[in-house]
Amino acid sequence: MKWKLGILSCLLILLMVSAVYADDSSSTTSSTSSSTTSSSSTSSSTSTVDQAALVYVSNISLDTNEYFPDDEGTLSVTLTNGGTSAIGLENPTLISPHISTENNDWVGMSFVGAGSSLTYSIPFTVKPPCGTYFALFTIGTQNGNAIHYPVKIKISSNTLTGAITSQPTSYAPEAEQNVTLTLMNTRSGDIKNIVITPVGSGIDADPSVELIPTISAGSSSAVTFGITPHQASDLTFNVSYQDGDNTHYTDVVLPITLGQDKTAAVPIVNNVELTSSGSTQEITGDVTNAGITDAYGVTVTVGSPAIATGTYPVYAIGSIASDDSGSFDVTFSANDLSAVPLVVSWKDSSGNDYNITKTLDLSSGTSSTTGSSTSKTSTTSSSSGSMSGGPGGMSGGPGGDMGGPGGSSSSSVTSLFSGSKGGGISSFYPVIGAVIILIAGIVLWKKRKWILLKLNKKQ
Repeated sequence: MKWKLGILSCLLILLMVSAVYADDSSSTTSSTSSSTTSSSSTSSSTSTVDQAALVYVSNISLDTNEYFPDDEGTLSVTLTNGGTSAIGLENPTLISPHISTENNDWVGMSFVGAGSSLTYSIPFTVKPPCGTYFALFTIGTQNGNAIHYPVKIKISSNTLTGAITSQPTSYAPEAEQNVTLTLMNTRSGDIKNIVITPVGSGIDADPSVELIPTISAGSSSAVTFGITPHQASDLTFNVSYQDGDNTHYTDVVLPITLGQDKTAAVPIVNNVELTSSGSTQEITGDVTNAGITDAYGVTVTVGSPAIATGTYPVYAIGSIASDDSGSFDVTFSANDLSAVPLVVSWKDSSGNDYNITKTLDLSSGTSSTTGSSTSKTSTTSSSSGSMSGGPGGMSGGPGGDMGGPGGSSSSSVTSLFSGSKGGGISSFYPVIGAVIILIAGIVLWKKRKWILLKLNKKQ
């Protein structure tokens, strides 16, 4: 009987141990499941935060440094995914009370792969007033927080400034003269595609259009135009340029008033002498440049009714610098010596042709002179009265014959054989004679012993 009670006791103990073990196993499994669920939840929460943190702005740019009020612009933003899986991005926009954004092409969700980048372009229009403002770029993520980035936008009314920095003191009609236009970029960014077009009634400009690719911020560019006026008028330089994708305009107006070029060469003829040899006459003299600039390619000849002939029908002096002179020798024939036109021609540094005609009265051994001047291809004509005009004119400007610069006197006469106003070579005869006598005296004094010795030997 006792052994049966022992067996029952062992069975009861085994059943109780089994029950306890089963309860502990269930509790452990439940705890493990709960822990796994909690870990999963934590992992999910961490993934949501990291998705926004892993996408960053790697580059940002505007199409120009500075905008005019009401200009259109474009913002380009590059986003890079620094994570290990693709991330969805949506609704990029730019927020500021100083701009208005246009509808962009980025509708819906865009995905950027792991280690890849994606660039968004957002068009906008700036609003006045001028100043420096910060707009906010923002974009949403698929399973995380939005991404924000500040963007600095400058609005300014500073324009491309133009000024005439070089021009002649006056504009001679029909003559090309140089004018320099300088453009200064006063904006904080580069401007590009500058087009300059000079326009004016009765005015020719060379070149007719000038192009400048770029003017950097704070820099300037100078352009020189050859201006030929046919009448008094306003010359307008129309300037267009681009700042970003916006085109702007500015004008520079230059009034053109016709007059004599105060810096032009002024050839003056003096020391004129006439020599006759049969039917051929010969005129010699000097041409002095009394102007400020040099005269190039100076030639001297006679005009109708005289006929240039003989050894020197046209005498080429060449260039005559300011305050310098050159001599000439012209041969001709004429039936009437009472009116012999002497024509002096020259060019300026731009290649424009000028000439002056001085009519000489050689019939009585004196010459009354009058003159007129022209430029370019116009024909020069002389007259018996005082003339006024361009460089070389007789009255009221450079090139006058008597009475100071620009003056003229129809009653003035010049001796052909004694020089202008009695100042020809004959006026130096007494000086030349004195020099010769002085030299002879010095030589005799130096050789006095030798001469005396020779004389004594002869005796």
